[in-house]
Amino acid sequence: MSASPPENQNNSQPGTLQPGRPAGQNDTLAIRGDWTLADYQTLKKQVKDYSDQQWETEYIDLKELGRIDTAGASLLVTLLGSETLSTLAKQNNNLPQEQSALLQAVADAMQEKPTPEPKGLGPVAQFLTETGQTMEAIWHLLYLLAGFVGQILATLFTILPRPSRWRVTPFVAAVQSTGLNALPIVALLTFLVGAVVAFLGATVLSDFGATIYTVNLVAFSFLREFGVLLAAILLAGRTASAFTAQIGAMKVNEELDAIRTLGLDPVELLVIPRVLAMMVSLPILTFVGMLAGLIGGAMVCAIALDISLAQFMAIVERDIALKHFLVGMSKAPIFAFLIAAVGCLEGFKVGGSAQSVGVHTTSSVVQSIFMVILIDAVAALFFMEMGW
Repeated sequence: MSASPPENQNNSQPGTLQPGRPAGQNDTLAIRGDWTLADYQTLKKQVKDYSDQQWETEYIDLKELGRIDTAGASLLVTLLGSETLSTLAKQNNNLPQEQSALLQAVADAMQEKPTPEPKGLGPVAQFLTETGQTMEAIWHLLYLLAGFVGQILATLFTILPRPSRWRVTPFVAAVQSTGLNALPIVALLTFLVGAVVAFLGATVLSDFGATIYTVNLVAFSFLREFGVLLAAILLAGRTASAFTAQIGAMKVNEELDAIRTLGLDPVELLVIPRVLAMMVSLPILTFVGMLAGLIGGAMVCAIALDISLAQFMAIVERDIALKHFLVGMSKAPIFAFLIAAVGCLEGFKVGGSAQSVGVHTTSSVVQSIFMVILIDAVAALFFMEMGW
């Protein structure tokens, strides 16, 4: 690299242009020779001597430029700036097309984009910004979940008419792990909650002389809401997290890639048996939870209110219609499907690290519980409006 004057001036030797001296009307920067990785260190020292000066495109001479690679082009960006070099590569007709394209590509890649300065937001604007970001994240989550649910249903309708593709063994194993193994904890929890509800009803209703209606309170609450809701929340924390961890570990170990390489569908292989098992297990657990809650309430009524078991059952039979039991049971398959879908979807979203498995496992539990409570609230409003 050297600085040489135009033809009407004497040629100056390389490096004779004083560092820091602005380019005048009669100064031309001549870039000669090969600019490749082999001479990178030598060229870098020369660029450093001239990099603090501003050069205009009309006074830069590239006629004697030899070979150039990306390393040399990056040095020219440092010397001239990305905009100047890009303009020079477009306007200079003496450069071969390959060199011009290389210089322009490197200049565009190294172009410094100004970082927008963060503006101070007031508390209201910051709150609205965070709210918008949260709503966008929720919308993206619902979009993915809707697509995954559609994929599950499409796969399910594809394999149902083909018994040869049914995976009975994984289905039975999933029923045992999600249903039978969860029976003790569901029964115990609903029994205790039933006792607590009965105690609460006896305490509040005694002020009105209506303690006998404690039976109705326990029966209504467990047949319509608590039986299915408590079982679903327990499965959301117990089973959805297990689905996420299992599928996530398979993804970390690249087992899902191996399944796809063998021409198999991971949804059919891993998701469908778990979804069907949940849809069988949760109604059973809901029924057990209803019975356990009624037994807990009956025990408290017998101890605290002197309402015998026979009288308790007679009131339930007389005042509680069958439709309340059916309302509670009708929500169980829907909750089961959503819990399994969320757990499996979060498993497929796991990245390549153990930390990602933990993050998505936690996310699956939170999302499952949120979806269960949300759907239960919507269903309660719907049934109330329908008079069921």
